[in-house]
Amino acid sequence: MSDRSVRYEHRGDWWLAAGRPHAALRPFLAVYEGYWESRAVPSRMRTLPTRHTVMIINLGPPLRLHVPDPAARPTAYDSFVAGMHDGHGMYEHAGGQRGIQLDVTPLGAYTLLGVPMGALTNLAVDLADVLGPQVRTLVDRLQEAPGWGERFDLLDAFLLRRLAAGPSPDPEVREAWHLLTATDGRTPVAVLAGEVGWSRKHLTHRFKEQVGLSPKVMARVLRFQRAVDLMSRGVPSWIDIAVTCGYYDQAHLNREFRALAGCTPTELLAGRAPEYVTTTAGEAP
Repeated sequence: MSDRSVRYEHRGDWWLAAGRPHAALRPFLAVYEGYWESRAVPSRMRTLPTRHTVMIINLGPPLRLHVPDPAARPTAYDSFVAGMHDGHGMYEHAGGQRGIQLDVTPLGAYTLLGVPMGALTNLAVDLADVLGPQVRTLVDRLQEAPGWGERFDLLDAFLLRRLAAGPSPDPEVREAWHLLTATDGRTPVAVLAGEVGWSRKHLTHRFKEQVGLSPKVMARVLRFQRAVDLMSRGVPSWIDIAVTCGYYDQAHLNREFRALAGCTPTELLAGRAPEYVTTTAGEAP
């Protein structure tokens, strides 16, 4: 039996099991949780650009994913990793979802995956194609584990081995990433380059290789994500959101939403799912 603390959240037909990863992994993981449906409900959801690389370890039926790359066809996946995106996508599922989602910082993904993140931009890739056949062994062990604490213990051990063996980002890229995220994308690329002591061209090349997007595009995604967050919190004025996030005006905000989300802010807000309303302690059913 695992002695790990697990928190359970419930909404309708969905359950979440949230655990804290090993201390060495925490700087790289924003979301670390299991999920499952208590009954099969078909679903279709828009995916948005974020500051994280998403890794899904699937313990249930495959899901169908549309990615922003126009050359990529909609594909059915089991476990997969989705690289950094600068556009919206869509996933579809017949129901009965069950698995583990990891939202990983791009620099954490660079180390854990051990591949140039630029190769995954606007794409989703089968996790076994990136990490090798040991992924299938991990999935089998996760499915056989008696509870979520034990599953998170197995996942920790797997990720810690990847962390020890993976490449380290350039210190300059790491510094530029922290400067950019600290201002939600409002630091100009020229300022980033000056701060880390590289030319703008060299920073753009190395940043894109290790993060997945160029600093300029990443800044757009960070401003967009900040706007979505403020919108979700009920900030009453679109003008206030535009100014806070560094847009010229509301028209600029609308153009960025259409480019990155494929819809207006109002349309996105109308389609967002409700928040989780029940939190429970102890083992879930």
